Parts: sequence; structure tokens; C-alpha cells
Amino acid sequence: MLDIKRIREDREAVEKGLAGRSGEFPVAQALELDDARRKLLNDVEEKKAERNRVSKEIPVRKKNGEDVTETIARMRELGDEIDADDAKIAEVEENLRDVMLSIPNVPHTSVPFGKDDADNVEQRRFGTPREFDFEAKPHWDIATMHDILDFDRGAKLSGARFTIMKGEGARLERAIVNFMLDVHHEQGYLEIEPPFAVNRASMTGTGQLPKFEEDMYHITADDLFLVPTAEVPVTNIYRDEILDEAQLPQYMTAYTPCFRREAGSAGRDTRGIIRQHQFDKVELVKFVHPEGSYDELEKLTADAEDILKRLEIPYRVVVLSSGDLGFSSAKTYDIEVWLPSYNRYVEISSCSNFEDFQARRANIRFRDAQGNVRFVHTLNGSGLAVGRTWAAIVENYQNADGSVTIPDALRPYFGSDVIGKAAEN
Repeated sequence: MLDIKRIREDREAVEKGLAGRSGEFPVAQALELDDARRKLLNDVEEKKAERNRVSKEIPVRKKNGEDVTETIARMRELGDEIDADDAKIAEVEENLRDVMLSIPNVPHTSVPFGKDDADNVEQRRFGTPREFDFEAKPHWDIATMHDILDFDRGAKLSGARFTIMKGEGARLERAIVNFMLDVHHEQGYLEIEPPFAVNRASMTGTGQLPKFEEDMYHITADDLFLVPTAEVPVTNIYRDEILDEAQLPQYMTAYTPCFRREAGSAGRDTRGIIRQHQFDKVELVKFVHPEGSYDELEKLTADAEDILKRLEIPYRVVVLSSGDLGFSSAKTYDIEVWLPSYNRYVEISSCSNFEDFQARRANIRFRDAQGNVRFVHTLNGSGLAVGRTWAAIVENYQNADGSVTIPDALRPYFGSDVIGKAAEN
């Protein structure tokens, strides 16, 4: 959530920043409600001051034998007016909060202006896409060949875009998760195992609610939501708390299954495991001092990249344009892995700096050396999406006989160096 004071004092800059995003946002409405709130607050404070002053005078006047009947009656009327004004203030503040929750973050000045993902800007690449001397197969065909994914029975159990992993497929998924967690532990992240269902306050704190409620899996009876990403429970660990400056920065990593009802695009995204309603992810979350948050974003992105470097899979890093930026983010790097079946790079991680946007929504603060209470900056990134890493390994490390070589870094976790037997002629 943006700071209303920032909008009030620098409206032109805020509106200029938001102009780069797709859509229209109720900045003017927020300012109108803020003006109304401030006027009501001023009026009620004047009335309370008058009531306090007169209340002190009444005993003195009584002692002097004055008739204070009308004054007492007036104070009762004033008290009713104050109660009515307090109710109006509460209503206006609730409306203001609802409006503020619908306004996205302002892109950082270093974010390229653009309409959509076509305007994203490539930053760097690692590795060279493999040139196959045989006809390469997509991961879904390789998985079917070795019976390590079951799409039909997954759909029978839960519907479209739910998949059963089995045998070497399930073992590869588990190996990737353990490998990622160990690497991030080496990098200095504290491993967290959070709940996989969270309350409405948590979803609001990180920005999924109210805008994206229809994309979430909601447990109506308990008003809980299955986590769309570990970002939600981990970021909310410090909701409504004040940290000491000495506690910053804090790095956390967590594995969770993730649940999203998003429809996705047509075409190849409907094949395989690239876009599922349930998928695994290892997440990185940071709570940092505002002054160093953009250096922390660079480090966070490098930590996520390190996974693909160790697996020796080609990838590239792009900075998202303003039109492609997520609702809560001020700046995002996407890491895109090379997928032969797509013949292009496909997003496998988004690493974002939210500045104090989430912290304001979740009320996560710290006390600095001067005793001032300030909002932390929060960051998060996938380190990485596990299913897409699974697909990238299977496709990039496939062999002509249909088998899949396991990357060296993953072999201690997987337990062998190959998936599947040679295909029969």
C-alpha cells in the first residue's frame, strides 16, 4: 500500500509512475477521501477541545452559584455530535483503506517504461542453448515414455492441470527441492516450514487480496486460503510487529506447494507441467533496511540464478517493464530458463523489491538507532519454481535413446545419474 502522505505531497510523480502500468487507478478518489478525513478530524478535535475546556469550567461556575443547565445540555449535544463525527471518520477511513488497497505500487525510476512483456529488457545470459543431433522431445512426451507423470489420473482425481508424479518423476521433484533448500541455506537463508493455509489478513498483507481473490483457492468455512506462494506466510511472519534495526537484514527460504486457479494462456501452456493449479516452489524472502534494498534485490536475484548455474541450464535475466510489473512490486527481475519444447526462454523465477508497499499493508516495522519507527522493505523471489526446473532438466538433459541424464549437482540428491532405460526400437 502506498503512503497517502506521499500521494498528497507528490501527486504528480505518483501519477506519472502509475501511468506506466496498465489500467486506471483511483488516486483522485483517495485524495478526496483523505481531505474529507482530515477535515473531519480537525472538526472533531476542535469539538473535543471545546468540551474539555467547558467541562473544566462547569464545576467552577457551579461553585460560584451560576446556572449551568443550558451549558450541560449543550455539552450533551456536543458529545452526540462528536460520537457522530467519530462514526463518520471510521467510515471514511475504511473507504480510504479500500481505495488505497486497490492502487498498485509505483515503479522504481530504473524500471523501463513499457506496455507489456514485449518491452522487458534483457540484462544478461548464462550458457548456450543445446543444439540436438536428434529430434528433441517435450518433457510431457519423455515423462509419458517413462511413466513418471500421470496426467489423466491427476485430472481424474482433481481436474485439469493437476498431475500425479510417480517413481523417478516424484524422486526428481523431491531431489530438486532438497537441493534448492541446501543451496539457499549455504547462502545464509533461514529455512522455514510455514502453514500451507493462511488467513485473509495474510493474503491482504502481501497484496493478493482484494485484487486477486478469484484466482485463489478459498476454504470458505474457515475463511482461509491455500497459499499461492510461500511469500505469503513467510512475509507475514512479522505482521503487526516492530523489529530492532539490529535484526535487519533477515533472509528466509521455504518450500511449499502452491495453489492458483489462474487460467493461463492457450497453446503449449496447457501441455505438461509448466502451468498447473498445484505446483511446488522454493521461495526466498528478505526483510531489509530501506537504504540497502536495491543492493539486496541484486543479491537475491544472484542467489536464485545460482541454482541454474549449478545445474548448468541456460537462462537469461530480464527486468520487467512498467506494464508487465506485478501489482505489489516496485522492480522485478525475471529469470527465464531455456526450454527446447518452446524454443525460447520461459519464466522460472520473479525476484522483486516491494519497498515498503507490503510492509505498510502488513504493518511490519523496525525501530532505528534514533528510536524512530519505520517500515521495513520486503523482497522475495522464487529460488526456483520446482516444476519448471523439473521440466527444464528433463528437456535439456534428454538423450537420443529417451533417457535423461541427471545434472552432476543433483546426483547426490537423486541417487543415480540417469532416468529411464533406453527406448526400444
